[in-house]
Amino acid sequence: MADTPRAVVLLSGGLDSTTTLSIAKAQGFEAYALTFRYGQRHAVEIEAAGQVAAALGATRHTVIDIGLGDIGGSALTDDIAVPKGRGADEMGQGIPVTYVPARNTVFLSFALAWAEVLEARDIFIGVNALDYSGYPDCRPEFISAFEDVANLATKASIEGTGRFNIHAPLIDLTKADIISKGMSLGVDYGLTTSCYDPAPDGAACGQCDACLLRLKGFAEADLEDPAKYV
Repeated sequence: MADTPRAVVLLSGGLDSTTTLSIAKAQGFEAYALTFRYGQRHAVEIEAAGQVAAALGATRHTVIDIGLGDIGGSALTDDIAVPKGRGADEMGQGIPVTYVPARNTVFLSFALAWAEVLEARDIFIGVNALDYSGYPDCRPEFISAFEDVANLATKASIEGTGRFNIHAPLIDLTKADIISKGMSLGVDYGLTTSCYDPAPDGAACGQCDACLLRLKGFAEADLEDPAKYV
């Protein structure tokens, strides 16, 4: 293995995953960024991920095509309206239609496979359990359980060549905390996109859950969001 530890970092091009990549780099990891084209309606995030990976110095940025859109079942991959204008109380109740079934399980599985090939033992994911929209695969229990799976279901774990670590450095942070952390690391949030239903030119709608949580975070951090809004 290389002297500099390698890590696979899940990178969507959004605010959270960009901050996570920056944290991985700050912790001394050689970062391998992994993005998915999974049939999402907000595919503009893939271009953003490429810009972020280049700006933050990822060693490699890989985009993998997977057909979650063929399964559907989510407002992000199917012909289902994206909720708009929801209040904080409403967002905190139930699992919204923007939940993509098993998405983080699928993403982490691909990340784990690439980590084995790279002889990396660290995987970073930007999930958050505070300012989020009720997704079950963003909870600490899920991250812990997947780490257990990673250390049961891989050649590396059986041969005892190293233990896999799933890092979720944002899990207990508010959106404002995440933004402040990223700013301290020099992140340019103007490169990122968070919107679930962007305009054809990529401008954010400003009304979906992701936009509202992002705007709330910047406001609470006393900063202006550099993203383009319609």
